[in-house]
Amino acid sequence: MKYTEIVEKSIGDLEKLLREKKLELFELRMKLKTLQLKDTSEIRKVRRDIARIKTAIAEKRRAE
Repeated sequence: MKYTEIVEKSIGDLEKLLREKKLELFELRMKLKTLQLKDTSEIRKVRRDIARIKTAIAEKRRAE
C-alpha cells in the first residue's frame, strides 16, 4: 500500500484499516510460529503498512 493512497482517506477509515492490519500481523505471526507461513517477508510488509498508517493519522491530527 502506497502512502499516497493512505493520505487520501479520513481518520476514521485509517483507524479501521489500522485495526485490520494489526489483526493481519497477529495472524501472520501465529502462522509463523506454527510453521504455516511460507513467505516471511509478508510480516515486514504489514509492519511497514502499519507504520505508514500511523504516520498519516498523526499528520492529519496535527493539521486539525
